[in-house]
Amino acid sequence: MGDKRNPRYNQSGCSDPTAYEALKPIIKNEKKLERRVNETIKVVKSIINLSGFELVGRIQIRDKKTGKEFKWDGWKCIRF
Repeated sequence: MGDKRNPRYNQSGCSDPTAYEALKPIIKNEKKLERRVNETIKVVKSIINLSGFELVGRIQIRDKKTGKEFKWDGWKCIRF
């Protein structure tokens, strides 16, 4: 079957340029949002550290525009 991580191919493993071109803007926006989330969490962690505090729980945020929620569990940011 096709590689689900590679949007250039369909589930049969065949190249699907039409679907890829349609998905390209969505993929681009998802990557941009993921970068914003990671940068925001880095800034929050830096502020906590510079203020002399330690983060003891997870960080959970929601994008106001999309409503998508993310949590940082200590190792990586996860969308849920």
